[in-house]
Amino acid sequence: MDIDVTREVLETLHRLAVAAHPQECCGLLLGAPGSRTAGEGRECIVAVRESANVDPDPAIRFAIDTLILLQAHKAARHGGPPVLGYYHSHPTGKPVPSVTDCEHSTGDCRIWAIVAGGDVAFWRDRGNGFDPLAFQEV
Repeated sequence: MDIDVTREVLETLHRLAVAAHPQECCGLLLGAPGSRTAGEGRECIVAVRESANVDPDPAIRFAIDTLILLQAHKAARHGGPPVLGYYHSHPTGKPVPSVTDCEHSTGDCRIWAIVAGGDVAFWRDRGNGFDPLAFQEV
């Protein structure tokens, strides 16, 4: 299933990747408050929530700050924007899931945005890897 992404989100993802270079940036992809959650119908990414990359080696891996993740899920339970997925950059790679990304695939059906080389690509976490997602800018 395709997804919708706002122009502002796409611009923000590019800006954050450039600002973090040569390290990976990372954070959360958010839907509109009260909208469907990950994997339920057509999703629209309307915002991102930036996180510090807390991985010990942020040049080649990413880890989203657990506090940011918990706060976002708590807000969603109280009517805030749902967490649709995650984003990160590949400073020297391509916008495709790396071997490490695939090893961390959980099958939660979340969307992963990967930013690299001026491009952004979206993927659905299927547990045994990722399926590419087409997106429409809205």
